[in-house]
Amino acid sequence: MKKLLATVTVALGLSAGGVIAQECGDITMAEFNWASGELLANVDKIILEEGYGCNVELIVGGTSAIFASMDSKGVPDIAGEQWVNGVRELVDTAIAEGRLHSVNLGPITGLGEGWWVPPYTAEANPELKTVLDWIERPDLFPSQEDPSKGAFVGCPAGWGCQHVNNNLFEAYDMAEKGWVLIDPGSAAGLDASIAKANERGENWLGYYWSPTSIIGKYNMQAVPFGVEFAGAEHWNTCISQEGCADPQKTSWVKSEVFTIVTDDFMKNGGEINDYLAARVYPGDVMGTMLVYMADEQADGEDAAFEFLIQYEDLWTTWVSEEVAAKVKAAL
Repeated sequence: MKKLLATVTVALGLSAGGVIAQECGDITMAEFNWASGELLANVDKIILEEGYGCNVELIVGGTSAIFASMDSKGVPDIAGEQWVNGVRELVDTAIAEGRLHSVNLGPITGLGEGWWVPPYTAEANPELKTVLDWIERPDLFPSQEDPSKGAFVGCPAGWGCQHVNNNLFEAYDMAEKGWVLIDPGSAAGLDASIAKANERGENWLGYYWSPTSIIGKYNMQAVPFGVEFAGAEHWNTCISQEGCADPQKTSWVKSEVFTIVTDDFMKNGGEINDYLAARVYPGDVMGTMLVYMADEQADGEDAAFEFLIQYEDLWTTWVSEEVAAKVKAAL
């Protein structure tokens, strides 16, 4: 952070309804490399620039890379949609030691991660109800490279969930049961894998999260794991870590997403932090916007303007009347 809300300069209208005008300088903000991350970052950018007079630079990256940069370098200042599960122990340590702060423990409602199958796959195999059942049938999901093996589609390299899926793959002895773990290569590759399977009526088993456009578009079905959660300690110190020596069978931890800021930003962010704390997207609204992005091939900036136009009643509750007026005038 180069300069942020450096000073409270003028008290305007100190009678009833008055507000404090602040100067805002340069802010760096994460633009996570998936659709909801792009949307959220660009909405923040527009509101902060038009409503608060900031100059926002977006830094594109994945969960692990953005967190590591914030923790070690203090850049970016803000990560609006930091999925915590894959880096839980690191996040907890950084917050406990005061390098980072969580200003919003739930910027999006209705979140969830896990393993999914297409609806027609579930309907055709009603006897298969949990992960424990599905992993006994690799024959239903033949790999393109080796049809004698079942294909399980995990996370792209660099995502926090990559370690989780790798460790769960080992914990459930999936290689011994005849599975191969597929790296889809990117977010686009993961989406294409699901879309291709659904459009061809082929079976698919793998990782994804909700709310997302592709889960809604294809009505993908979450698969219960069929085992109890093995506990936060095992998840944080083993399942979510690279090279865990002895991963145990477990269900997926409850998904958590934070908006986090650096210590410098927490001390100097003023009413920007108040905005970040108030900014919550209902899951159905986010899902609708993600379908829009997919159908219209809209990028984060285009989708942000669409959101601000269509959901004025929502976002105006996050800011003061003065800020809302400035943003609306810029649309």
